[in-house]
Amino acid sequence: MDGRQWRSTIAAAQAGDRQALDDLVAGWLPLVYNVVGRALNGHADVDDVVQETMLRAVDNLGSLRDPDSFRSWLMAIAMRQIRDRARRRSPQQLDESAAREVTDFAELTVLRLQLEGQRREVAEAVRWLDDEDRQLLSLWWLEVAGELTRRELAAAVGISRQHAAVRVQRMKERLETSRGIVRALDGACPELRELTGRWDGRPDSVWRKRLARHIRGCAYCGDERESVVPAERLLVGIALVPLPVGFTLSLAFGGKTAVAATSVGWSAKVLGLLTKPAVAVTASATIVAGGAYVVTQTPDTPPPRAAVTPTAASTHRPPPTPSASPTPSPSPSVTKERTELYGSVVDAVDQAPDPDTPPKALPRRPASGITSSGGAHATMNHRGDSVTLGGQGYVLVRWQISPQYRSGSLVMPSWTGLKGRLFHVASGGGRRMDDRVSSTDTTATGMGSKSTGHDVLPSGTQQMWQNEYFYLDGSVTLTVNERGADYGLNVFPTTWDKVEEDVTSGPPEGAGRYGLVRDTGKDDTPVPQYCTRKTPSDPATVPQRSEV
Repeated sequence: MDGRQWRSTIAAAQAGDRQALDDLVAGWLPLVYNVVGRALNGHADVDDVVQETMLRAVDNLGSLRDPDSFRSWLMAIAMRQIRDRARRRSPQQLDESAAREVTDFAELTVLRLQLEGQRREVAEAVRWLDDEDRQLLSLWWLEVAGELTRRELAAAVGISRQHAAVRVQRMKERLETSRGIVRALDGACPELRELTGRWDGRPDSVWRKRLARHIRGCAYCGDERESVVPAERLLVGIALVPLPVGFTLSLAFGGKTAVAATSVGWSAKVLGLLTKPAVAVTASATIVAGGAYVVTQTPDTPPPRAAVTPTAASTHRPPPTPSASPTPSPSPSVTKERTELYGSVVDAVDQAPDPDTPPKALPRRPASGITSSGGAHATMNHRGDSVTLGGQGYVLVRWQISPQYRSGSLVMPSWTGLKGRLFHVASGGGRRMDDRVSSTDTTATGMGSKSTGHDVLPSGTQQMWQNEYFYLDGSVTLTVNERGADYGLNVFPTTWDKVEEDVTSGPPEGAGRYGLVRDTGKDDTPVPQYCTRKTPSDPATVPQRSEV
């Protein structure tokens, strides 16, 4: 985003052009949101600081002499507001407030930009930085992504370019240390697991030093299993995190009245425009009467049809809406073919078959092969991990639930951005996740035990098996929405032969039960409940029904 390209818009806004002001706010708000959000790591005060920054920018726009310096001028205002906010609140207040946050900015970055691998690692490492480093990184991140220059970074912080170079280098060193911590916590070092048994899970400087000391002296954690790419190379080209849908920014000038604002010159002119009974609209924003700035989102697709309740009763498509014009009555054969269309049948709660009951035959569907962004064996252990699948064939999703590490209810994974068709064709692995897994603890199942807590699935949710098989003809992305109970997914492209072998291997081979075949060979085979053709910013928001 080059400030020089905005010269004419800035000049028009300074002259009181309402549309130009609207365009200016809409164009630069995402940059401010990313700087503030990353500097405060998604704290509850982000919205307030963003609002105060934009308010001051609008209020003082008339004093800007050089439109080409707008970007560094705006960033300097943002950094001042971030520092002022820190001075106004005590560390105790900040910690208590932060503890109540559900999703930090690192998590939003991973989810909304769908970062994977070492890019995800860098985003999550931000949590381990101190406030000053995080503030500097919020600017440096944009510098390496091509949104800021080093001169603008230095100007925003209020230091020389030489001093900025020194501070950036020190921040990068601490960022690399933090990346090592994220990498180690993803591993399986038994000594590290014992060390973190006393940790409450909230990153801070004390634990950063403690974990870094362990990593330096640990052969397991210090063993680099893949080459570590420098952070600046990973961040090049990463887009800005999009604004949350419904983000609202009030430009009411701190509650000033039109009379009071007349003494401040240029802002009185803008305030007068904003209080007129008119609405200015851009592609992504609206300034409405009274100065409320509301980010809107235009749907990419028509609204979904009425929800299909995910129960056994949902195996038939609801009666079609009568047409506005008379049409000939279809023949009985045509009516039969159209009663159950693809997407109208979602996974329904089924009763677990008896362990000694072999499954019905598994239909063989055409299969030219499946490609996976995670390779032949994708392992996903953290919220936001995802794999994109494409082609025509079978896919195995294998569940690993670990309530002993973190208990709670499961937040199911989701299938998003579906193009083509996706069916849930079979279940196997020898057991459902609610089957008993211990001969000594009668409460222990694949979902947990009395000591760790059992997961209680929402009403109408299908109980998964250890192995779940899907058939894809097209492309789709599977995302882990892990919160609550700790779980991981392993995703393998597979074949009809291997699915058949799994579901028909029953008790004689020592397994808990035979598998379950769901595929009918037609379009009435179930579709996963958490599935949509849309690509939501947070896959965890996919409703518990099929929207295909």
